[in-house]
Amino acid sequence: MKKVFLVIAVLALLGGGGYFYRKKTALSEVKYSSAAVIAKSISEFVETTGAVAPLNRVEIQPSAGGRIEKILVEEGDKIKLGQVLALMSSSDRVAILDAARAMGDEQYKYWQEAYKPIKIVAPLDGTIILKNIVEGQTVGQSTVLFAMSDKLILAANVDESDVGKVKEGQTAFIVLDSYPDKPVKGRVFQILDEGTNQSNVITYSVKIKPDSVPSFFKSQMTANIKIEVVRQREALLIPASAVVIDPAGSTAVITEVKNKKPIYKKIETGLDQGNMIEVVKGLEEGETVMFQGKGYKAQQASGGVNPLMPKRPAGMRSAARALH
Repeated sequence: MKKVFLVIAVLALLGGGGYFYRKKTALSEVKYSSAAVIAKSISEFVETTGAVAPLNRVEIQPSAGGRIEKILVEEGDKIKLGQVLALMSSSDRVAILDAARAMGDEQYKYWQEAYKPIKIVAPLDGTIILKNIVEGQTVGQSTVLFAMSDKLILAANVDESDVGKVKEGQTAFIVLDSYPDKPVKGRVFQILDEGTNQSNVITYSVKIKPDSVPSFFKSQMTANIKIEVVRQREALLIPASAVVIDPAGSTAVITEVKNKKPIYKKIETGLDQGNMIEVVKGLEEGETVMFQGKGYKAQQASGGVNPLMPKRPAGMRSAARALH
């Protein structure tokens, strides 16, 4: 009877050990850092993407069908109004010249001089951005021979939630994906009235004219664009991590800690500058705000014991030894 009683007592101790023994976990202490409210010049930007595009793109087609005899320009060439781009024989001239060639060089040269080719001329000052033909090619009236642009601009896609902030004359900062180390400055000169629906998102095209068009600009190059919608002005800034919600549910900051309890002060915020937030009301320059954060204590193993392995309470270990 004594042995049975001992076993029952030990089992009861093991089963209820979880009730008598709890592992204590050390709570991390709350730590605070401080920062001063600073005054700084800030601007508000609308950030978007866009592409280099011609202000005016003109496609050049022949006045009649025929054959391209000579091409006088290449893509990228700067062209003046009226400059000859190519020479083309009409269908009638092609037939006459082909017949004269069979009659000998003298007849061929005569008809070349007597029946002049058609001149394809530039309709405006600009740049050749497309050459769509080769010499000897037969073309029709609908064939696009060349495309020209008068000046390269930026066409930005602005979301409808931001387009109301954008105005003509605002400064824009342009960075091409191809040349990230060569920013370009420009100005908004046109905002189109008709939007485009893409995946249920409405965007509007905003045209930006660079102050000067760099030589590396090419049509269809993609760009990241920042439009300055609010000019530089003085503002009070605090770290974004200092902005909290107080117990009453208002936007606030912690100004001090008394008896380990934070003291809140209600504020009104303005522009979000990423890691800094503008304070419109509630603080003055030079005041201090507190950051709340948790301390960290690394686990340390003692006596060669793996700290990740569960530990049995000492009383349970003693009871287990008693079974043996």
